[in-house]
Amino acid sequence: MLLDTTIPAARAWNSWSDRPAEMVFLPLGVRLTPVLYATSLRNATTIRATPADGTRLGAHAADGALVELTTRHGGTELAFSYRKPDPYVVVGSWRGVTLGEWGLRFWVSLCLSAEGGETVAFDAAAGAAVVKVGRRWVALVSAAAPVQVTAHDDIAALIADFEANGYFYTATRGTDAPVIAQRFNLEMMRDNRFAAAVADDRDLAVAKAKAALSASDLSVPLPGQRGRFDGCLDAVRDVMAWNTVWDGVNNRAYTAVSRIWNLGKFAVWFNDTTYAAMMGGVIDGALAADNLATAMASATPQGNFACIVTSNDAWVDRTQAPNGALMVWLMYLRSRDRSLLDAAYGPLARNQRWWRANRDPDGRGLVSCGSSDVGEALYKGTAFGARNETGMDNSATHDEALYEPATRTLSTLDVGLNCTLALDAEMLALIAAELGHHDEAKEFAALAASSAEKIRTELWDEARGIFANRQRAADRTGNDGFVRSLGPTSFYPLICGAASAEQAERLLAHLADPATFGGRYVIPNATRDDRAYADNVYWRGRIWPNVNWFVWHGLRRYGFDAEASAFAAQSVELFMQSWRERRMCGENYSAETGAIDDQPDTDPFCSWGAMLAMLGVAEVMDINPWTGWEIVNTGEDVELGPVASPVGAVTLRVADGRLSLAKGALGSGAGQVLFATDYVGRITQLTLAEGLACCTFPSGSDGPVAIELPQLAAARVVAVRLDGTEVAFTPAGDGIRIALPRLAAGARLSVHALPTTP
Repeated sequence: MLLDTTIPAARAWNSWSDRPAEMVFLPLGVRLTPVLYATSLRNATTIRATPADGTRLGAHAADGALVELTTRHGGTELAFSYRKPDPYVVVGSWRGVTLGEWGLRFWVSLCLSAEGGETVAFDAAAGAAVVKVGRRWVALVSAAAPVQVTAHDDIAALIADFEANGYFYTATRGTDAPVIAQRFNLEMMRDNRFAAAVADDRDLAVAKAKAALSASDLSVPLPGQRGRFDGCLDAVRDVMAWNTVWDGVNNRAYTAVSRIWNLGKFAVWFNDTTYAAMMGGVIDGALAADNLATAMASATPQGNFACIVTSNDAWVDRTQAPNGALMVWLMYLRSRDRSLLDAAYGPLARNQRWWRANRDPDGRGLVSCGSSDVGEALYKGTAFGARNETGMDNSATHDEALYEPATRTLSTLDVGLNCTLALDAEMLALIAAELGHHDEAKEFAALAASSAEKIRTELWDEARGIFANRQRAADRTGNDGFVRSLGPTSFYPLICGAASAEQAERLLAHLADPATFGGRYVIPNATRDDRAYADNVYWRGRIWPNVNWFVWHGLRRYGFDAEASAFAAQSVELFMQSWRERRMCGENYSAETGAIDDQPDTDPFCSWGAMLAMLGVAEVMDINPWTGWEIVNTGEDVELGPVASPVGAVTLRVADGRLSLAKGALGSGAGQVLFATDYVGRITQLTLAEGLACCTFPSGSDGPVAIELPQLAAARVVAVRLDGTEVAFTPAGDGIRIALPRLAAGARLSVHALPTTP
């Protein structure tokens, strides 16, 4: 019997539950659960994930090959670690870092149980707890013999036993029960190793577990980033992996908004899940696919995506800003996995059409937030429910919006919402063309262009020189209908291409102005001179990582590379302020201090917080719809990878001014170098394919530049052209070297080659 057959063996052992230190072998529902008991508190815990409870979530591989955390209970700090030398074996350890009381009085229990309630037996002769689920056996062994073994109906019973009876109690000793607890104390076992193994034979499971305890090398190479924007990829990896949990109600793996904060047995916000799919795809294709499938499952029969679906409620009357097509197209550009487009295109296309049919009551081609008359959700048919569609629920930009029951929409045209709708249509046009739906590609391209034109002309406030929300009926205010409060969505016309060149330049002045959007910590979700800024609650003044991500991409789309790089550096600084020392990844941040926990209602380990760190990754290597595959050499040393790319997992390195792109793990030195150059600057539109290698050098160079293709044999080369003109090349090892005296700005290099013979 298998409880789940969709999880591959490599991911089966993982931290799937809401207990961060618990490892679950998902196919069998077998759980390895540490329980800590502090006599000083007379309290036992299965360990909570919150920093306030003393837990620091450490390195975490997406497949669970490495899981590390430290936790504090009653003043005692322990470090836990798990590694997987084999997909069916997990080796764990704990280390007593600091003792808050005599070690004899602090207990660690290793519990083995199965979700189906199967009986676990402890074999004293073998020194192993074993359980049979279906035809398979799981064995748990410890390097140190337990002080005693107790038997319980469930984990709650073990906790109750400790809290009622303390650690001297022996009446719960036993060898057969749904939960077997091997008990240890930190006086006798301050450090310990243990292992669990799965096999189709009882004795083999025990033998495999014991053999794993003696393994000397359990090192696990992980995706990471060193040097320039140090630790950014590591942070994306760890936040995505830690927040990936198992939804037992819907029988799926997905990346939760946070493993700390959840609404019921599962909770899926549409956009949050697509962001997780995009970020997960940088390091793990399976994680991306899981999250995309979860997001698409939010589609309603009406055509929209539900704003949120939980085990308690489903907000089907409203949706979220339509960012899904951008995330899917980014995932495809990186992976070239057409199945992602096939899975998502239909629901995304219906959602785009739904917006225009249901949220444009005047038929003017611009939309407003609303709440349809379907479902039974909380806040349905209210102004607050309608505001949920922007995601910026209490933003001051909504303060002047009225809810109109007749149209079931707000009275204002939201600039951010209309920009995301235009961008969504643009991305849908690209997806449709890639899938061969040419008529629909034209339809969506026309919608994108029409929306962009209307944003440019109708949502631009010339008096203030910025885009702003506006009342649909201009007579509602004395200022041409523009609302007073502004937010960072005023910059979203950059990402959808709606701003004219002159408008874009004027936006830069607002972005830099310390009285409004500028300053050390950026970008606040209310201007600093707005009375709402002082509220410092959610969207009233605080900084939101997803917003920074969109603003950065807008700057990059318009070629404001220097401004974008400065903005990314500020965003990474903000993120690292809480991440490096405290391992906190904020849902939002104070625009005054950069703190996360200055407000009690801000989640400290939120998935989309990693979008700040993603900017540090993208400043080294990015793949986007406008400049394609980009790699950057600033001359600073950097190592980034392995990350997904159109040619598979790659690692980018810059050392002594030379950039190389290789297959292989970070720091291994064993990867095949695919591309290398001493060019300093941004390289765009990079293509490395069977018969073609090409790239663009936007800034050009004043001096000589060398480009190497170490895997391309000289005998295969047909032509090398720079801006259409033939240039020379020379053999270099197994590949070729191209030496150029200089490069003009925007120069395009292309290398054409014969295919390799089979």
